[in-house]
Amino acid sequence: MRILFVCTGNTCRSPMAAALMRRELDKRGAGNIIIDSAGLAAFGQPASPNAVAAIEELGGGYSQILKEHKSSTVTREMLEQSDIIAVMSDSHAKAVIELGADPERVRVLAGDGNGIADPFSGDINVYRQTRDQLEKAVRDLADDVIKNEE
Repeated sequence: MRILFVCTGNTCRSPMAAALMRRELDKRGAGNIIIDSAGLAAFGQPASPNAVAAIEELGGGYSQILKEHKSSTVTREMLEQSDIIAVMSDSHAKAVIELGADPERVRVLAGDGNGIADPFSGDINVYRQTRDQLEKAVRDLADDVIKNEE
């Protein structure tokens, strides 16, 4: 199984979600699931320092995923290879479907009910709020993934 997280620039939300999902799946012994992230407008940038810091606060070494991260643009091939495409908003869902994603594979992460807000250029507290939203959304997604794998 392969899960792809998609946001806009692939420097904040989607790499944070990927790190949090790896953490959730590792807790459940599902290390065989492949997790990746990409953006709709990504240009090879590192993860935001506040994204790294917010994940680092959780411990466990999962911030290393963000420390090694370079943003990448989502491709049709990535969409075709992914069993689940988890996006941050309805507009991201629309964009990946227009790029060729199977609508049945696209999931909008809930957050506050309107998706996951973009913390870009916010202070560490904004990134902590995003992390906390993502943590709950990813936990729910991990529950569904594990249930469907059984």
